[in-house]
Amino acid sequence: MERRKPWAAWWDSFKYWFGRRSLQSRLIASYIFIILGPSSLVSFYSYQAINNMYVRDAEDKNTSLLEMEIQHIDTQIESMARAAQVSYDDLEVQDYLANASETGARELVNFSYYTFKSLTRIQYLNPNVEHLRLFSSSNITEIWPIFFRETRVASEPWFQKAKEMKGTESWSFQYNDPDLMQRYKGQTPAATPKVSLLREMSIPTNHHVGMVQVDMLLEKFSPRTYSTFQNGESQMLLVDSEAQIFTRDPSSYLRTNPELEQAIRERLMRYKETGVWDIYYKENGKSFLLLHKPIERINADLLNIVSMDGVLKEISHMRNILIGANIGFITLVTVIAYILNAFILKNLRVLTEEMKKVRRGETYSGITIHGGGEVGELAHHFSKLMNTINTLVAQAVYKEALTKEAELRTLHNQIDAHFLYNTLENIKMLAEIENQRQISDALTSLGGMMRYNFKWSGEYVKLRDEIRHIENYIEVMNIRFDEPIELKLDISNDLLDMEMLKMSLQPIIENAVKHAWTGDETGARNISIQVLELPQSDIRIVVTDNGRGVDETSLLELNQELDRVGLTDKIPGNFAPSNHYGIGLRNVQERIRLYYGKQYGLKLFSEQGQYTQVVMIMPKVLLTGRVGTDDKTIDRG
Repeated sequence: MERRKPWAAWWDSFKYWFGRRSLQSRLIASYIFIILGPSSLVSFYSYQAINNMYVRDAEDKNTSLLEMEIQHIDTQIESMARAAQVSYDDLEVQDYLANASETGARELVNFSYYTFKSLTRIQYLNPNVEHLRLFSSSNITEIWPIFFRETRVASEPWFQKAKEMKGTESWSFQYNDPDLMQRYKGQTPAATPKVSLLREMSIPTNHHVGMVQVDMLLEKFSPRTYSTFQNGESQMLLVDSEAQIFTRDPSSYLRTNPELEQAIRERLMRYKETGVWDIYYKENGKSFLLLHKPIERINADLLNIVSMDGVLKEISHMRNILIGANIGFITLVTVIAYILNAFILKNLRVLTEEMKKVRRGETYSGITIHGGGEVGELAHHFSKLMNTINTLVAQAVYKEALTKEAELRTLHNQIDAHFLYNTLENIKMLAEIENQRQISDALTSLGGMMRYNFKWSGEYVKLRDEIRHIENYIEVMNIRFDEPIELKLDISNDLLDMEMLKMSLQPIIENAVKHAWTGDETGARNISIQVLELPQSDIRIVVTDNGRGVDETSLLELNQELDRVGLTDKIPGNFAPSNHYGIGLRNVQERIRLYYGKQYGLKLFSEQGQYTQVVMIMPKVLLTGRVGTDDKTIDRG
C-alpha cells in the first residue's frame, strides 16, 4: 500500500479541524484570507517598486554627479593640452631646447625677457596648471622653474614611456609631486597626487631634442575625487591605465572594505574585455553601487562608489509602514466582519436550535424567521420538510398494510404459476403419448415463455436468455402460419453474456410478426437479429424483417415520436401513435433511456415492400466477467 505524503496527511488534518469550526469563524477566516492574499501581493509589488525607485534615484543622482565630474575633467584636459600645445609650437622654445652650444649672455637675457615671460603667462592664465616644464636633451642653461635638463628625470618610468610616444600625448598619474630642485637632497616628497601631460619633441623628425610636461594636482583636476570634501554617502576615485587607484584617504571605503580595491580592478579588466559593467557590490553585509565612466583620452576610468546604507534605511522604513498598514487594515476588517456576521447569522442559529430539538425527538411546533434571504428560505423549506415527514409517517402505516397484502398476492400468483406449469406438462405428456410432436414442441416453447415472463427477478438478463425467449416465441407463433417464420441470428459468442433489459427485444419481434406480413404474401418469411460492437464500448442490435415495410409518412412520425421519449416531461396521454406499430417500441424506448441514458435508444428504417429495420443502441455491459481486453466495458458480475 502506497504511503501517503506528510503534506497530504497534514492537509487532511487541517480540513477536518477547519470543518469543525463554526460558520462565523470560517467566514471570518475566509475574509482574512481573501483580503490578506491581494493585500500582501499589492504590498509586495509596492515594496519592490519603492525599492527599485529608491535604488534608481540613488543611481541617477550619483550618475549625474559622475557626469558633471567628467565634464570638469574634460575641461582640465583641454586646459593642459592647450598649455602643452602652445609650448610645443613656440619656435623660440624649440631652438632653445635644440641648441647644443652654450647660449650667449645677450641671447639668454633676450630669451628670458621675451620667451620665458610668455611661458610664465601661460601658467598665469591657467591657474589650475601646477607646473609647465620643458626638458632638453642638451646641456642648456636651466631657467627655473620651467627649463631643465633631461638628466634630472631621464630615469623616471613616465619619461621613458612618453619618449616612446613620438610626439603624441602621454598621460601619467603620480602619487606625489617631487620638487626637481630638491630631489637630490634625500627629501621625501609631500603626498600631493598629480596628473601629467607629456609630449616628446623631435627636431627634425625622429631627432629627440626635449620633452614638454604640464602638471596639475588631482585636487584641481578632479575636485570630487581627491579633495577633502565628503558627503558620507559616495566616494569618487580615478584609476589609471596601470590600475593605480587615486582617491581621498580620510574615511575611504577602500580602507573599511579591504576586498573592494581588488574587486574594482577585476571589474575594470572584465569591462575592457567584454564591455559589460556590474554596478552592484556587497561586502561585510553592506551594499554599494559602483558607477563607472571611462575617460578614453587619458586612458583612465572614473568611478563613484555609492553606499546604500541610507537608501536601505529608507526602504526598511517604508516596508515597516506597509506591514503596519496591512495589519491595521486586516484588524479593522476582522472586527467589522465579526459584527456583521453575528447579525446576519442570528436567524441561522435560531434555525439550528430548532433542528436540534427535532433531532432529539421533540415535537415540531413551527418556527418564525423574520426577513428573507437564504436563511428565511431555508426555514420555509424546513417547515415544509417537517410537514412532509409527518405526512409520510402517517402514510407509512398504511403502506405497511398494503405491503403485507402484496406479499400475500405474490404468494398466490406463484401458486397459480406452478399450477399452469404442471398443467402444461400434463398436456405435453398427452401429446407425446399421442405422438403429436409438433404440439409437444409448441407446449415446451410456451412453457419456456411463461417461465421467462413469470420469473422476474430483476430488470437485467443476459442476451442469450432474451434470444432464447425470442426463439420460443417464434416457435409458438409458427403454429399459426402456413409459411413459418425463419429466425436468423448473427451474434458473436463473446456478446451472449452481455446484459440487456428484460423483454426489450420481444416487443420488436412481436411487432414484426403482427405487422410485417398480411398473410397473402408468398415466399420465405425472415427475421434477422444482428449484434455488432461499436467504438466507445457501445452495442448495436439490428432487427430486420422482409415484410411489407412502412410508408414514409408513418416512418417519419414514428421516429419523431421515439425521439421525443425522455426529452420532455412525461404527461399521461401525450403519446398517440398513428398506428399500433409504435406502442411497443415506445415502451422499449422509455425503458432504455430510463436505465441507460438519453443518448441510447431505437431508430427505425424501412423501404415499403422491401423491409423494416429497427436499430437499438445500448452500452456494452457484462453480467459475468469481461469480454476480450476492452477496459472500458462495464462489468456487473
